Amino acid sequence: MIRIAAMADVHFGADAAGRLRPQLEQLADEADVLLVAGDLTRVGDPHEAEILAKEMAGLATPAVCVLGNHDYHGDQEDRIAGIMADAGVEVLEGSSTVLHVGNETLGVAGTKGFGGGFLGASGSDFGEPLMKAFIRHTMELSERLGEELAGLGTDRRVALTHYAPVDGTLRGERPEIYPFLGSYLLAEAIDRAGADLAIHGHAHNGTERSVTPGGVHVRNVAQPVLRRACAVYCLEAAVAA
Repeated sequence: MIRIAAMADVHFGADAAGRLRPQLEQLADEADVLLVAGDLTRVGDPHEAEILAKEMAGLATPAVCVLGNHDYHGDQEDRIAGIMADAGVEVLEGSSTVLHVGNETLGVAGTKGFGGGFLGASGSDFGEPLMKAFIRHTMELSERLGEELAGLGTDRRVALTHYAPVDGTLRGERPEIYPFLGSYLLAEAIDRAGADLAIHGHAHNGTERSVTPGGVHVRNVAQPVLRRACAVYCLEAAVAA
């Protein structure tokens, strides 16, 4: 059994110092790995990332993250990724990592992902250059996620994104904004490659649990949805909290 703690949308700023550390220090007894599904900062300010990095530095539980749209806002996403990496948090973007948990191996493939919508109500790679660029960005990130997942020869595999791969975890959000919250292309990539669990954030008013068309369990771990610092999931024959 592999225990995964997961959270997203922590939106750290100057007034958040000390907010997470007490909960994170307890994770060593509760989880084998911590996954953070983006939106580490409020406005993509590296100083905000430095505050969060201090909260996460030196944890006994290994931590892996992707960035979210807020982390890109200040056009300093590379600096933010570097700050987190310096604190010992592995940052994924179109990449993957392998962790050893007891006698098992856990592979995590991650990307920010992007929007576009879901079957029956999605954008397409057609028309104006800006629309094509929007959808092609999602296509590229989704394809890369699938490639990284497929290349993991581990006992368990997890897909880590910021944007949602299914609309089931968006229930509670206004349907008009679904295209800006995720894309079915992410789920298609996950289902093609295979995974035990898909973790995402971004949908603050959504729902925690859903499943891809191919049967992969999906969890929305945005803190406003969880109403706690993080959730812990156990990878066994089936995913259970």
